Formats: sequence, structure tokens, C-alpha cells
Amino acid sequence: MSRRILFCRFVCVVMILGGGSIPAAQGREPAVRVIQVQQEGQKMFAAVDASGAIHVATQTHQGPRYLRSDDNGAHFSPALPMVVGRDDDPAGLEYTIWDFLVETNGQTHVALGTNAWKLKLPKDQWGFYYARRTPGADRFEPLRNINGVPSEGFSLAADGKGRVTACWLEDKLYANISRDGGATFEATVEVDPAADPCNCCTTAATYMRDGRLAIFYREETGNQRDMHLLLWDQATGGTSRSRISRTPWQIDACPMTYYSIRNRGTGLVLAWPTQGKIYFSTLLAKPDSKSTFDEIATGGENGMRSGILALSNPANETLVVWKKDDQLHWRVYDARNQPLGIAHSARSPGKGAAAIVDRDGQFAVLP
Repeated sequence: MSRRILFCRFVCVVMILGGGSIPAAQGREPAVRVIQVQQEGQKMFAAVDASGAIHVATQTHQGPRYLRSDDNGAHFSPALPMVVGRDDDPAGLEYTIWDFLVETNGQTHVALGTNAWKLKLPKDQWGFYYARRTPGADRFEPLRNINGVPSEGFSLAADGKGRVTACWLEDKLYANISRDGGATFEATVEVDPAADPCNCCTTAATYMRDGRLAIFYREETGNQRDMHLLLWDQATGGTSRSRISRTPWQIDACPMTYYSIRNRGTGLVLAWPTQGKIYFSTLLAKPDSKSTFDEIATGGENGMRSGILALSNPANETLVVWKKDDQLHWRVYDARNQPLGIAHSARSPGKGAAAIVDRDGQFAVLP
């Protein structure tokens, strides 16, 4: 394992918090449903498929679990283990959800990490673990280690046509591509040698409508911890990068932050923290290396490795969700990125930030 990853395991970074809020714009404040999932576990991620079914990933004391609702959140299925086929795991080995992805047909993918480093297990066990559940299956397939190297920052993206990409960090930005829906993954490739990622943060990725993969990550060059968007044409191997964040953050250590990227119409919506404060940006036009981006301050704050999410509904309104101190916070913005109403919150233990646009086009949070 690199010295930088080992350093990140033990270093605590004091984040600078503070700041005010943005006045609410005039107009209707869209209702945001609060879906209470009456089952054990921290709600880490949620997603909706084309049928309207709600899929939820939870982190429990027994390990990662999967739930499903076919009645728009009124009831959920019994919890289904995500980790299968690991009966010979050593005592004390724990699996943690890094990312959770559901395709329109209901096929479910999950990225998991472990505490194998802490147990001093062989280093080839410190990597990216992956599992999937095919539509209609009553269980997840056996867990697989798809990279076999010490790594972090795991994320997943799928194009709905069989291509699934697993992104990860080990001093550089790497990926493994599947062209058969996650049944097999190709050898590791370095996405862009010019990228210098902040190694103990994460990656977030999504396929755009033009087929390129958009990867959101934090640079560390010169200790300027700026957020960058990397666009990767996997057919040609060509890449381009753009700086997204505008507020500077110079810090001589990895701030250990999470962030998100989602599709929004023909563009993207991104959310991230800088100095503990929450920002987002929406890209309605096709982004490229010459694009310019707005940075919208929400007035919200979070901490290290705390969940954050932004997603848009059919009206191009945006819901920004973030976690701090066991409270899930959210705020809605109109199509011009002006706030509608005030920020709201609900008690929500853990680090996850789960929210969806439901089958009726309505925002919902799952604390």
C-alpha cells in the first residue's frame, strides 16, 4: 500500500466550518417526502428503477444489506445480505458500502471496501470488492475482488447497455471495465496519467448521454484540493479535465471527503464540500474542457467522509442532500439554481445520504 493511503488511515484533519445561508427565492417550495425505512441500518444509498421500485443500501452491524420497495416506499422487503460466498472470511473482517448503483432494469451493483488492512491480511485483499444482483434474483452473486491491490475511492457507473466501470484510487486514478453487465471485468487501466487525485477522498462517476464516462474527483496538486471533472471516451481513450470548484482549499493533508455526480437532462449535477461547506453545480449544456461552471453555495456544512448528494427532477429542480452529526439535511433549488424555501433536516444516524426522485417525479429522502 502506498504511503499516502497508509497516512490517510491514521490522520485526522481538522476541517474549517462556518458560513451563512442563501436567502430563499420566491415561488413554490416543492414537497420533499420523508420515507422512513423501519429496518435496522444506516441508509447509505437509494435508487429507483424504470418500474418505480425503490432500492436501498444499508450498513448494519451484520454487514451491508439490500432492501426493496414496490409500493413507492410504503413497505420494504426483508433485508438481503450483499456479501455472499465469504463463509471462510477471518474473524473481524468487515465490509463497508462505498457505492451503490441500480440500472433501469433493476440490475443492482455494489462497491465494497474492507478493514483487511487493519487486520494485516495479505495486501491483495485490501482492494475493490464487487457484487451484483440480476433482475428477479433472490440473492446477490458471490462477492469478487476485482482489482487485488490496496486501494480506496471506489465508485461504479453503468450505461444501461452492458458496460459497467469500476473506478478507484491508488495514488493515481484507475478503472476496470465490464462489457457484460458486471459478469466479468477487464484488466486495470490508468484513466489519465495527468490526474493527481486526493488519495483518501473518493471518486464519483456516471455515463453521459453521448457515451463518455464522467468522473468527479478531488485533485491534490500543490495541496490545492480542487474538484475536477474528467471526461473519458472509452472507445478512443481520449480524456479531458475541467476544474469545477471555485472556492480555494489549500491544505497539507487529504480532507477525506465524499461528493456526487448525477445526470440532469442532457447535462450533469454535481455536489461537493470545500472547507466543510456544501456547494453544487449544474451543467445543462454538454460539458467539455472549455466549459465554465457556476459554484452555488448552499449554506450547509458537513464533516469528513460524510454523505452528500445532488439530483434533479423532470422540472430541472435540484435537491441537495448532505449529512452532518447524525442529521440529514436537504434543500431544493429551482431550474435557475435559486433556493426554494429553507433547508430542512431529520435525524439520521451514520454517514450516508440517501435520496431519490420517485416514480411520480417527486423528491424523497430516506433518513
